[in-house]
Amino acid sequence: MNETERLKRWRLVLGKEPSASLNVSLSTEETRMDQALESLYDAGGVRCGLGSSNPNVTRWLGDIRRYFPTEIVQVMQQDAIERLNLKRLLLEPEILANAEPDIHLVSTLISLNRVIPEKTRETARMVVRKLVDQLLKKLEQPTRQAIKGALSRSLRNRRPRLNEIDWHRTIRANLRNYLHEHQTIIPESLIGYGRRRSALRDVILCIDQSGSMAASVVYSSIFGAVMASMPSITTRFVLFDTAVVDLTEDLHDPVDLLFGTQLGGGTDIHKALTYCETQVRRPTDTVMILVSDLYEGGSTPGMLKTAARLKESGVHLIALLALSDEGKPSYDKENAAHFAALKIPVFACTPDRFPDLMAAALAKKDLFGFV
Repeated sequence: MNETERLKRWRLVLGKEPSASLNVSLSTEETRMDQALESLYDAGGVRCGLGSSNPNVTRWLGDIRRYFPTEIVQVMQQDAIERLNLKRLLLEPEILANAEPDIHLVSTLISLNRVIPEKTRETARMVVRKLVDQLLKKLEQPTRQAIKGALSRSLRNRRPRLNEIDWHRTIRANLRNYLHEHQTIIPESLIGYGRRRSALRDVILCIDQSGSMAASVVYSSIFGAVMASMPSITTRFVLFDTAVVDLTEDLHDPVDLLFGTQLGGGTDIHKALTYCETQVRRPTDTVMILVSDLYEGGSTPGMLKTAARLKESGVHLIALLALSDEGKPSYDKENAAHFAALKIPVFACTPDRFPDLMAAALAKKDLFGFV
């Protein structure tokens, strides 16, 4: 370790005011690390930096997972429970049971998954289940309708098998061939759907769970579970930070999926896309949704090369900067521009718009005008 690095470490340990005499400047990432430490440990930091606001706590929990190794994150989380008035919430099941679940509370519980006491764990799952059920009730039907409609329209064919015929549209298309003497229609053309016995599209959800992406993970798990229950598409759910885990088998239960999401900190989009590439079986029938703020901690050139390769193979790759209701997200603008230059759509999306997005993607529509 050189002298500059040693001074920077002391700067982070001591904080802003005590270390003023060190005369050392921090990089952008080191400044964010310093802000995360300041919010928790500096005098008045909790009051001024985090307070009891669920969105702020959730964002902070995401930030420390981005900037610190797992063992340090666990220590900081334990300290946060004491300093952020979360101790009563997590240690007293009756308090947690009476809390009104929202996306921020659930994101906080998932972020603190490893340090939730055993006696509260089942109550925490109950709170998460309550929100999941609310979101499913709100989002499941629109998602099913949008996806079914898109597949029906895009995959209608003129040579269907008997069990694939869309009789309503076939009759309408052949009304001019009605024979009065026989009281029947001669169907010159048959209109049908794609084969029902196999999936018509493959969907791969590649979800960044680092930083402040917690709300996106929650919503993605809901949509993933809905799509996984639809036989017309196959759905894979891949979660990543610096490691990659395939949670497809947990899609039947979003709560189990959410409690399996804590991997650590950092981001390696290149590694995640490389894994997802190995899961592509039918490139031209595959939609891959990358949900990430695009802050790459791995190989940026590798990430872009893999994204370009997926695009060239025929995969419909979409980069969502956020899947949440929280407004304009923070994201790496340079990498977003690189993706856009590859003709890969890049934008944020609210949960209410996601069904329409998936419908357009499955129908192979141009998404550059989708807002």
